[in-house]
Amino acid sequence: MNQRNYRVGEHPDLPPPRNVIGIYAWTRKNFFSSATNIVLTLLAFWFLIETVPALVDWLFLDAAFTGGSRDECRAKAGGACWAVIGERLNLFTYGFYPVAERWRVNLSLVLLIFTLFPILFEKAPYRKYALHIAVAFPFVTAWLLVGGLGLTPVETDQFGGFMLTLVIGITGIGFSLPIGILLALGRQSKLPAIQIFSIGFIEFIRGVPLITLLFVASTMLNYFLPPGVTFDLLLRVLIMVTLFASAYMAEVIRGGLQAIPKGQFEAADSMGLHYWSAMRLIVLPQAMKISIPGIVNTFIGLYKDTTLVIIIGLLDPLGIGRASLADTRWTGLSTEVYLFVAIFFFISCFGMARYSQYLESKLETDHKR
Repeated sequence: MNQRNYRVGEHPDLPPPRNVIGIYAWTRKNFFSSATNIVLTLLAFWFLIETVPALVDWLFLDAAFTGGSRDECRAKAGGACWAVIGERLNLFTYGFYPVAERWRVNLSLVLLIFTLFPILFEKAPYRKYALHIAVAFPFVTAWLLVGGLGLTPVETDQFGGFMLTLVIGITGIGFSLPIGILLALGRQSKLPAIQIFSIGFIEFIRGVPLITLLFVASTMLNYFLPPGVTFDLLLRVLIMVTLFASAYMAEVIRGGLQAIPKGQFEAADSMGLHYWSAMRLIVLPQAMKISIPGIVNTFIGLYKDTTLVIIIGLLDPLGIGRASLADTRWTGLSTEVYLFVAIFFFISCFGMARYSQYLESKLETDHKR
């Protein structure tokens, strides 16, 4: 039997043509499918050929990884001087946290990983118990970092570097989501007092820059406290950052709530569910699925906004970098310092973005396009 005389229903399974499969077909489809695509591909290759070798040479091949100053780096190589990062790495990581107590920061990071993993991944072992541990995580971590109750107290003005960024970012992310949900529900509430309060709070916070709120937290808040009462600066910053992110989070979740068909509310009423049960079991799960991209976008924005604390004297990674550049031994190395900080933020934000895509794919919402 050949291709010409086969009987109906007995057509042989032939392989696809070679020009539609394999690396050749993929390359032609993605790089040379049209005249415009060909021009853009050639321009992109030309740009990569011109820049990548020089960049690799500056970053790695002709770079100095050890040295006591910029002059020593320049005497060894003409590329980047990563010695400044190596010498200041502990400062970038822990800030001015006491050396003898840095094990507490490391232990907090380990606890964070073991707490986040079961929350983020549904199939993680012992997830039911880990969620209970997650509730206690903020209090345990605060005790470890600040001290007291058997541990040596550490002032929060000694926090800095990546540690400070993680403290502010994770606190803001962790608390802004539940507060944002309550504000979104409050804005749609039929109770005038709750609705007015929610709308007023959201509109006020959204109308004021975060820098202004941080200045209020650092300077003006003490004027409203009784004489002799002090309020820790980092705690004030955490409160302001959380409230700021909560207002934006509320609007993102309100968008998800408005996308829920009215029939879902009516179905909950027909089942005899009261308000909170209907929200917890029917409405909010759907609204949260719809709002995932906006929620993660708000988280990423909040995480990057933590760098603004530098204007009120807290030394985040950018502050540590500026302080390092003020050292006469390392002046002129701003490219290396700011590139190092940028890579840290890129890895963090890219990880959040990728998890968002994983979660959207896992939930398989009907709204995905």
